[in-house]
Amino acid sequence: MQASARIWRHFDTWLLGAVGVLTIAGVALIRSAVAGNPELIELNVVGRQAVYGLVSLVVLFAVAAIDYRLWSALSRLLYGFMVLLLGLIPIAGVAGFGAARWFEIATLTVQPSELAKILTILVLADYLGRNRPETLGTLLKSFALVGLPAVLILGQPDLSTAVVLLVIWLAMVWAAGARLRYLVIILGLIALAALLVAPLLAQYFLEGYPQGEDFLFVRNYQMTRVINFLFPHPEESFGASYNVEQALISIGSGGLLGEGYGNGTQVQLRFLKVRHTDFLFSSMSQEFGFVGATVTVLLLMFVVFRCLRATRLARDRYGSLICYGVAILLLFQASFNVGMNLNLLPVSGLPLPFLSYGGSSLLTSLLGIGLVESVMLRHKRIEL
Repeated sequence: MQASARIWRHFDTWLLGAVGVLTIAGVALIRSAVAGNPELIELNVVGRQAVYGLVSLVVLFAVAAIDYRLWSALSRLLYGFMVLLLGLIPIAGVAGFGAARWFEIATLTVQPSELAKILTILVLADYLGRNRPETLGTLLKSFALVGLPAVLILGQPDLSTAVVLLVIWLAMVWAAGARLRYLVIILGLIALAALLVAPLLAQYFLEGYPQGEDFLFVRNYQMTRVINFLFPHPEESFGASYNVEQALISIGSGGLLGEGYGNGTQVQLRFLKVRHTDFLFSSMSQEFGFVGATVTVLLLMFVVFRCLRATRLARDRYGSLICYGVAILLLFQASFNVGMNLNLLPVSGLPLPFLSYGGSSLLTSLLGIGLVESVMLRHKRIEL
């Protein structure tokens, strides 16, 4: 009992504090973003996000209390559970926004692909912790571990999450010591496949990416997003690039200090769509300006920094890879979401960690932080 109490001295309160501030700020920003929208008010998205936040914080402490090395012993079981959940989506999943990605449990919706991000990190950390990716065979086996869930997620369809899994794989095998020449070979094969597809893609462009027709494994609406990012049509007032234009207007009109909480014109007058999810950063930038946006980004980078610090302090390779995987997950999603809001990257469904509305996303982020805290709690041997 005394030994158990001692490990909590190593709890990273700075990390918890930053995550807590971001989570609370997310609920407040969502409240402002949905103001005056009767559909979202009726769904009680603010109350639901607050409940998700409280439950996720409890999960964070529960996961931190569990020795992270236990997950290594359960690695195969976790992988089977992940594949089973993703495989059941086409059968029992709930469709929404052109994709079947959710399970409906009572009044809650659960998105298995979000949980798959953390489970992929745990499974990869276990495999790479026991097998250094110094041979091409080991590297390909690790890729296959990620490839199966990525293909299942791609079929939902959810291209952005599938890309996240591949980014996690690439970062973790690099951190685990993969030889550069093997990574170059794999990336070269991917580039070669892209070149082979290029003529078909050019034909698809020339035909005006016909509505309703998918391009290979990429859905039509996903191709439309990419094409409108590369070749925008600002003259179309309510075209596919409409919301990106509104996001830029929102960010630009925020100025240095913003228009004030609850006073963002593009937000309150509902010109900006999906402002409580994908484009919450634009909503926040209009209300709190450049200063508020900068503080938010710095807080997110501080969280990533504390995760990377845990990577360095971890007492074993497995714990170090877990922390590194969580850091990469948060960094990539935050960077992509902000880049999307600034029209530097194509529009995707990747949320802004801790801030965007979504129970599964928030739970996944705080679950990852719980794993990092578990590693930190045990980074030193207990002195009896």
